[in-house]
Amino acid sequence: MRFAARPRGWFAALALCAALAPAHAAEPVLAQLKITAPAGPGGGWDSASRALQQVLMSGKIVPSVQVVNIPGAGGTVGLAQFANGARKDPRQMLMMGVTMVGAVMTNKAPVGLDAVTPIARLTADPLVIVVPKESKYKTVSDLAADLKADAARVVWAGGSAGGADHILAGLMAKAAGGDASRLNYVPFSGGGEALAEMLGGRVAAGISGYNEFESQIKEGNLRALAVSTEKRVPGVDVPTLKEQGYDVTFTNWRGVMAGKDITEAQRAALSKAIQQALSSPEWEKIRQARGWDDAYLDGAAFEKFLAEDQERVRNALTSVGLIK
Repeated sequence: MRFAARPRGWFAALALCAALAPAHAAEPVLAQLKITAPAGPGGGWDSASRALQQVLMSGKIVPSVQVVNIPGAGGTVGLAQFANGARKDPRQMLMMGVTMVGAVMTNKAPVGLDAVTPIARLTADPLVIVVPKESKYKTVSDLAADLKADAARVVWAGGSAGGADHILAGLMAKAAGGDASRLNYVPFSGGGEALAEMLGGRVAAGISGYNEFESQIKEGNLRALAVSTEKRVPGVDVPTLKEQGYDVTFTNWRGVMAGKDITEAQRAALSKAIQQALSSPEWEKIRQARGWDDAYLDGAAFEKFLAEDQERVRNALTSVGLIK
C-alpha cells in the first residue's frame, strides 16, 4: 500500500501545534487535583479547601479539583488516610493547620507530619476570646482574675482538644498567673456548637476564629474581650491581649501538604499552582471577605516554620497538662 506524500508545510504546522500545546499537557500533575479537608463540611479547613478549589478551577490553573471530607480526631484521621493513600500521588493535597499539629501530639497519632511534604502556608485567622452578653466578665482582666484564683473556675468552649482554641486558652491561663494544668476546657467540633453552649449559658467563655463569631458580636449577643494577634485586626474594634497587659499572641494558620514521596518536580508544580491561586484577585477578594490574614510561605520556608511551631505547640500543650 502506498501513502500520499505530505507537504513540507504540514510537518511545520504539526511542530508548531506541539509547541503551542497547553502547559498542563506536559505537566499532568496539574491536570486534576484532590484536596482532602480533614474535618466535616462548614469548618475552617473545609471552607479553605473549597475556596482554593474555586480559585484553581475558575482561574484555569487546575482544570479539575475535587474536595473530600475526612473528619475525626483533630484532623489526624484524615492525615493518616492521606499519608497512606497519597504517598507517591502528585494529584493530591491535604489541608491542615496548627490544630493538626496539636492533635498529632495529644492523640499520640501513629502517623505524624513527617509522613507528608510541606507545599505552602496559606492563611492565618485571628482568634477572639468572647463571653455571653450577660457575663460578669466585662474585660479580659476580669476573666484573668478568676483564672488566677482557680483556672478550673472558668469553663471554656472551643474547637478540638489540643487545637488552636485550646492552646490559646492555656496560654491565657498561664499569662494570668493561674495553673494552666487545671484548665476547664470543653472541646466541640465546630464554632456553631460552642456558640450554642455560650448563648445557653452553659460555659463562661469561648474561643474561635473572629469570623466565626463576628455576626453574634455585631448583634450584641457576644462580648469580645480580646483578639490574639500582635496588632489589632483592621476594622475590628477589639483590643489585643498584649495591649491589655497579657503577653500572648497566637493565630490559627492553615497550609497544604502533599504525599511524602512525590518528586521535586512534582512538588514544584504543586507549589506553582498554589502561588498562582494566591496571587489572583479572586483569592484576595475571598481572603478579605473571610477575614483571613495573608500568611503565605513557600515549601522550604513553611517546612522551617513548621519545625519551629511544633516546638511551640509542644511547650504550650505541656503547660496545660495535655502531654508530658
